Parts: sequence; structure tokens; C-alpha cells
Amino acid sequence: MQKPKLMFDIESWQEIFETMRKNLLQTILTMVSVFSGIFILVILLGFSTGIQKGVKTQFEQDAANRISVSTRVTTKGYKGLNPGRYIQMRNNDFEAVNKKYEDNIEFKSGVYNMWGSQVTYKGETGNYSLYGVYPDQQFIVNSSLVNGRFISIDDLNESRKVAVIGNEVHQNLFKGKKAVGELISIFGVNFQVIGIFTDPGGARQENLVYVPLSTAQVAFNGGDKLRSLTYTVKMSDNFDEAVLLSEAMAQGIETDIKTKYSVHPDDRAAVQVRNSLEQAEKIYSLIDTVRSVFWFIGIGTIIAGIVGVSNIMLIVVKERTKEIGIRKAIGALPSSIITMILQESVFITAVAGFFGLFTGVILLQIVSPFVDNDFIKAPQVDFATAMSTVIILIVAGALAGYIPARRAARIKPIEALRDE
Repeated sequence: MQKPKLMFDIESWQEIFETMRKNLLQTILTMVSVFSGIFILVILLGFSTGIQKGVKTQFEQDAANRISVSTRVTTKGYKGLNPGRYIQMRNNDFEAVNKKYEDNIEFKSGVYNMWGSQVTYKGETGNYSLYGVYPDQQFIVNSSLVNGRFISIDDLNESRKVAVIGNEVHQNLFKGKKAVGELISIFGVNFQVIGIFTDPGGARQENLVYVPLSTAQVAFNGGDKLRSLTYTVKMSDNFDEAVLLSEAMAQGIETDIKTKYSVHPDDRAAVQVRNSLEQAEKIYSLIDTVRSVFWFIGIGTIIAGIVGVSNIMLIVVKERTKEIGIRKAIGALPSSIITMILQESVFITAVAGFFGLFTGVILLQIVSPFVDNDFIKAPQVDFATAMSTVIILIVAGALAGYIPARRAARIKPIEALRDE
């Protein structure tokens, strides 16, 4: 009785290549179809990874669990009050929120800011955004110190005239020279530089100057006014629970501010509360959906290739009916027939698929350095994704050859010998 042929049997491979030569056009078209499916899948998954990186970078500019509160002019009348009122938050609003939600708050800062503040150092002048903040602001915006220190609670309590400047401010005014310990003038008021920071948001976020909130309010006639409130929420191990907590806190703050200042509950412009954690959940969910759609499109293209492989294997079985009948007549087992057909099917799929995989990966490596914007950064395929496509190739090849292989295994020797 004949034993099943091994995968490295030279005769098996000679038969595979001879069959491919006889059906050259069909084989080429089928391999192009499989190649296209894997290539498209790799490119789509690479760009979905790039989208994920871009969005993640955007969220890294500030803490992902951030809540920010700002106020504007009312757009709706309420309780006899006309629209057009500017809602001005004050220090006691910040204190009230802190007290009410102290168990949920990780970091906090009231903010009094001015845009286009004139900053001067030894003849060098520039216009930068000035922010009066609490020490926690460093962690809320994810800033890192290059030199010196950030604002301390003592700076705040004593209203010290100290400043922390962004790296861009340092480069523009100091031309890279030592800045810590030097004096800068902000609208004619002298501040001592105590630190230099960088920000994941890049140059735009490094064109800032931070000073203690109390100092900004006193030095620039701010009184007890606040432009905004910023917080980060304590995170739990369960992301969904953290989102619910963040949503509840954001809604509670909005309701409290609107109630205090008699703002219509539906007036979205007058009191604006931004919840980064809620936004992150929505966007990451959207990214997962996009990635699933890309997988669906890629798999659909691969299925078209599988159908092509299956069709060509059916042709092969039809053309080799008499040969298969003779093999079975002299004792070939059905398993050896199935192995023979599957081997050819997997080979065609694997060669075309791996070529599509490598071509896609190489193309992504070439274009990756040139794709760098706010929403897509460095598209590439990671190892896990590459391994997934390899598994898909093997399974696809086996599926493509299974039906023809089963059909070949069921051929009866006597009927095969009569076949013309």
C-alpha cells in the first residue's frame, strides 16, 4: 500500500510545478488576486495603525482624563435675564468645585490667561500666551521640565513673581542661553525665570509662559477672576467606570455653574465643559470600527482570491481525474490524494500571499516617514498583525483546496479510468 507523500517529496513538487505550467494563465491570475488581497489588507491595517497613533498623540498633549470648564456669553434668555450676559467665573467657583468633588479629583488648577502678552528679555521681545495657574497644571497638560522647576504652592501662596517658560520662548528670547535665574519683563512687570518646559503638543504649546495664578490676578488686574477651571479625574482600573465617573462629574460641574449664574440648561455656549475621557472613548471606539471595516474589506478581497484558487484546483482535479484513478487503483489512500491537492493549493496561496505581505510592509516602510500629520502618523504593520496575515494565508490556502481535495478523494478508480 502506498504511503502518503511528504511535503518535501521532490516528485510532489515536480507535479505541482508541471500543473502550474499547464495552467499558467489561470495560475497567474489567481496569484494576482491573492497578492492583491493581502497587499490591500496590509496597507489598510498599516494606515489604521497610523490613525490610531495620530489620535493617541493628540490626546497625549493633555491628560486623557481631563475636564476643562470655560464660560462665554449667554445665547438664551432665562428667568427674566436677557441673552448676551458674559458669565465670569471666580476663585470661589473653583473652591466650590474642589470641595464638592474632592474625592474624585486627581489634579486641579484655576486658570487666568491672557493672549498676546508682550514678553521682553534684554532687547528681545515676543508675544506669548500668559497663563496664571496652580502647580498641578504641569501634570494636567503633561509638560516636562527641561531645566529648573515648576510653580510651587509657596509661589502661589506668596504671589511670587516667578515664571516657567516654554522651550520655544526660551529659544526665541534667550537664543538657547541660560534662562533659569534671569529676569524677563511681562507688560513691564519683572518675573524671574525658574524653569523651562517642553510639551507633547509641540511648538504651539511651548509658546506659553506660566506664572502663579495669584500673581497673574494681582499683577494684571485680574482681581479674583478665572478664565477656566481644569481638572483630571482619578482613574479606576475599569475604563468604563472611569468614563461614567468623569461624565457624572462634568455634568455636575456644568449644572452647578449654570444654576449659580442663572444660565439656561440648554445654553451650550455660555458654559462649556469638555471631557477628554468621554471624547477618548468615542474616538477610540470609532478607530476600532474603522479597523474592523478595513479588516472586512481586506478579508473580502482575500476571499475573492480564495475562490480563484479553489476554481483552479477544481480544474486541476478535472484534468488529473484519470491519474488520480490510477493512483487509487494501485493503493493510494484518500488522505494522500487530499494532501497532494492541499499542498498545491497552499503553495499557490502562500507564494502570492507572502509576496503581497512583503510588498505591503516594504511600501509602508518607504512612505511612513513622509506621513506625519495631526491624524495619521507613521503607518506601519506590527508583528502581531503580520503574524495574523500569515495565519490567514495558511487557512485560506487550506480552505481553497479543501473542496477540490475532497472531490478528488471521492473519485472511484473504475469511473476515473473511463474518463476522457
